[in-house]
Amino acid sequence: MRVLIVVPALNEESGLPPLLSELRAVAEGDGFSAEIVVIDDASTDRTAEVAREHGARVVRLCRNLGIGGAVQTGLRLALREGFDCAVQMDGDGQHPPSELRKLLAAMQAPLAPDIVVGSRFLHGEGFQSTLPRRMGSGWLGWVLRLVTGEKTTDPTSGYRVYGRRALRLFNWSYPHDYPEPEALVLAKVAGLRVIEVPVVMKERQGGASSISIVHAPYYMLKVTAAILLAYARSWHRIEPRTL
Repeated sequence: MRVLIVVPALNEESGLPPLLSELRAVAEGDGFSAEIVVIDDASTDRTAEVAREHGARVVRLCRNLGIGGAVQTGLRLALREGFDCAVQMDGDGQHPPSELRKLLAAMQAPLAPDIVVGSRFLHGEGFQSTLPRRMGSGWLGWVLRLVTGEKTTDPTSGYRVYGRRALRLFNWSYPHDYPEPEALVLAKVAGLRVIEVPVVMKERQGGASSISIVHAPYYMLKVTAAILLAYARSWHRIEPRTL
C-alpha cells in the first residue's frame, strides 16, 4: 500500500524534527511504503527548510490558505500521483506516528472504509484536551449526529486516512476554515463509509493553536452553521455513483 502522509504546517519548525524522524522509523518498522509531504501554508519561520533537512517533500503555498487549503493540496497530490491512500496529521506533535498503524490496519480491512478518523475519546486514553474543547467537540458531535444520523465521538480530529473514493471527492470540494467536521458531512452525503478507531494523542509539542479561548465561541457558531449549510447544499451537488 502506497501511503502519502500529508502534514499541513504553519510555523511548526520546532515540532517537525521529532515528528518526521519518528514517522520514518514507524514506516520502516511497519513495512509500508510512505512518502511524507509537508504543506507549508506560507509560514514565516523555517518550517520549509526544517522539513527538507529532515527528508520530507515540501510544497510551499504562495499565500496562507488556511488548514482546508493546505490539506486539500496534499489530498490532490495523493490522487494525482496514484497513492492508495493519504494520511492527514498535524505538524505540532499531537498525533503520534506510533498510532498510525491502527488507522492503516482499519483501511486494509476486508470491508475497507473510505475514511478512518482517529478518535482520542473512544477509549479516553492519552491527552483528552481541555474542558472547553471537549465541550465544543461534544456539541459538534451532536450536530453531526442530527444531520447525518451517525455518532461521531471526535469530529475535530485531524488524524485521518483517506481512501481513493475520498480523495476523488475532496479533490474538487473541501471545506476551508476548520474543515474536519464539515468534511464528514460531505462524505456522508456522498455515500462514503467513515469509521473511527481509538488513538492516543499528545499535547501540542510546539507552535500555537489557531483557536484561542477568545475565538472559541465564534468558532463554534461558524462550524455549526457550516455543517448545516453543507448538508443542505450537498444533496444537490454530489453524485455518489461518480466517486
